[in-house]
Amino acid sequence: MSIEIDIASGPAPTLAPAVSPSTSLPIDYDKRLMLFSGRANPELAAKIADKIGVDLGPITLKSFSNGEVYCRYEESIRGADVFIIQPTCGNPATGISANDALMELLFMIDAAIGASAHRVIAVTPWFGYSRQDKKSAPREPISARLVARMIEAAGADRVLTMDLHAGQVQGFFRKPVDHMTALMMLTQYFNDLGLQDLVVVAPDAGRVKLNKKFASKIGAELAILDKERPAQQVAEIGYVIGDVRGRTAIIVDDMIDTAGTLRAAGQTVLDEGARRIYAAATHPVLSGDAYENLAASPFEQIVVTDTIPLRPGAPDNIRVLSCAELLTDSIRRIFTDDSVSEVFGGENQLF
Repeated sequence: MSIEIDIASGPAPTLAPAVSPSTSLPIDYDKRLMLFSGRANPELAAKIADKIGVDLGPITLKSFSNGEVYCRYEESIRGADVFIIQPTCGNPATGISANDALMELLFMIDAAIGASAHRVIAVTPWFGYSRQDKKSAPREPISARLVARMIEAAGADRVLTMDLHAGQVQGFFRKPVDHMTALMMLTQYFNDLGLQDLVVVAPDAGRVKLNKKFASKIGAELAILDKERPAQQVAEIGYVIGDVRGRTAIIVDDMIDTAGTLRAAGQTVLDEGARRIYAAATHPVLSGDAYENLAASPFEQIVVTDTIPLRPGAPDNIRVLSCAELLTDSIRRIFTDDSVSEVFGGENQLF
């Protein structure tokens, strides 16, 4: 680089050393992780906060007398990565319904965006309306797609969820979706029981892929139940495809709702000659007469996780495993921009 100077015009100016302009402004910046819980599952949120080593952020949540919900963050969240732990399920202990939980999640996201949070991550281990992922009859809504659009419209930067009813629900989002699974947790539990002569029974054809993976993890064979669903929350069990006679059967599904179908499935497997019967599922929706059905069922244990809190009066054969460790690891990785798929070695995309 050269500079020409006209000496006839006066004394030469003093030249400063040439300095290239910087393309960035160096500043000290500490990322902040903040956890907030809605009223859907505060127990799970408290476990996650304890494992991460932070306190849940202070927030006011309430319902007005007309049923509308309200939220307000009680401290500054400007520039923070805000993780909102709110499965879209009801909770009798806090007095909210599934729809209340959904609206509360949307308002918490919107309030965080308005308060200048750096990123807002919706942690919804149970993604409500996920079963309505297609049209099963004319003039029906695709409710799972609408809920996804609502969460995005509220301003969420990404979603952390678990064991969607169908993995394709991720396609309803344009934002990143981290899809966790309880498969490893559940298979480890049954491996630790040391059961013999195992057969994993898929409750319907749509769950064959999940059950095949489950069976391979515990060294079991696979059987399939023939099931038809003439209406919502109504199922008819036909027969068992495969050999279950004299064996220990495990029926694996993603959720248990009214448990009427599960009870009938267990009885069908028992009638086919199974010696012992267990059930496993990630999400204990357990609505309606679920407790009565499970108490009267032939299952020795029904193993679920705590994505949804159990209402009081659960039968003695229900076992609850906590997914807090799994979600904590995922939250840490999202915050540090690390690989989330490494939690499962990428196997969470296989079913």
